[in-house]
Amino acid sequence: MRPAPDLSLFSLEGTVALVTGSGRGLGLEIARAMNRAGAHVLLNGRDGDRLRAVAAELDGGPAPVTALPFDVADRAAVRDAFARIGREFGGLDVLVQNVGQRNRKPLLEFADDEILTLLDVDLASSLVLAREAARLMLPRGRGRLIAVTSVAGQIAKAGDCVYTAAKAGLSGMVRALAAEYGPHGLTSNAVAPGFFATETNAAIAADPVAGAYFSGRTPMGRWGRPEEIAGAAVFLASSAASYVNGHVLVVDGGATILM
Repeated sequence: MRPAPDLSLFSLEGTVALVTGSGRGLGLEIARAMNRAGAHVLLNGRDGDRLRAVAAELDGGPAPVTALPFDVADRAAVRDAFARIGREFGGLDVLVQNVGQRNRKPLLEFADDEILTLLDVDLASSLVLAREAARLMLPRGRGRLIAVTSVAGQIAKAGDCVYTAAKAGLSGMVRALAAEYGPHGLTSNAVAPGFFATETNAAIAADPVAGAYFSGRTPMGRWGRPEEIAGAAVFLASSAASYVNGHVLVVDGGATILM
């Protein structure tokens, strides 16, 4: 009989992982998978009741799950949350920055404050979160910074300018953090999802014209299932990715390789 495969490189046992925007969608699937891999997952979002319900759903897994509600765009709340992480959980091993907003319309229709709000949530808040995570990780000489960006950071579509600019900025942030913190034992990488049938995209996926267009944009001929993002994030958080740094791992069914 063949011995069981050794998957210990992919274990997150003994780690603490904060996953922002983990009350639903891709963030929830990443949080669920990391918990199954052994991480004590800190669920984040603005809806505390929803987070507590998710924590109750995941209760009984291989590691604890804790609801940590705060708004990533609220700087004081972010500082308080990271102080609590250091105080109550002994530090942070993994940060997954998944929160993002989208406002699909032509640039000429954006007011100044709308541009700044979208850039703040999708890009500036990620820099602040990475900075606060680094404060906890650097003294320990280890850590994983993972951003959830998008194929929109590499390819573009009319009527989506501000979101595309923010996601491209996240890819640049990942490379810059990799260069800055790599010498100190931290890695910085990103997962770039393609077209996933999440709650946010449900109306588009169900539309017979738009849904078929996006599924036809991939060689696999379908939308991604939310749970299909999880393996990439667990990999980047694990010891299996110990020498992966500054990389954007595209999970898109091959959409970005088509002409």
